Amino acid sequence: MDIPQNYDASRYERPSVTTDVALVARDEKGREHILLIKRKNPPFQGAWALPGGFLDMKETLVECALREMEEETSVSLDQKDLEFLLVADDPQRDPRTRVISAVYLARGHVNEFSPEAADDAREVAWFPLDRLPPLAFDHSRILSELVKRVKTS
Repeated sequence: MDIPQNYDASRYERPSVTTDVALVARDEKGREHILLIKRKNPPFQGAWALPGGFLDMKETLVECALREMEEETSVSLDQKDLEFLLVADDPQRDPRTRVISAVYLARGHVNEFSPEAADDAREVAWFPLDRLPPLAFDHSRILSELVKRVKTS
């Protein structure tokens, strides 16, 4: 593939790209919970959020989602466990810079997982989908969309 000699990629602004993972798991009574992390660092330090983070230049979105999930929660998922949920692209969603996030859904049973906080997560905890804490970034809106999806599937 030929790239024109006068092509200058720096002429175009570049957003950052992240992934987030919404791990929804049922408990023994059939209630659905979501795994959230408490952020160790700014922005939104101390707030609850979906596990996720920035895409490395040599990985796919799915690889990023799997890596970030394991780094922050010690939960290992497989590519087949992830279902694409949505793209979060509000220009104001992250106070640091323009960030676009691919959000994935994973499902299971709470007993399948042994989450532990790691990397830039201070804590990790399960929350009932109908009783969420205040969330960082636009994660309340993301989880609102997720609840709609879960209820219709």
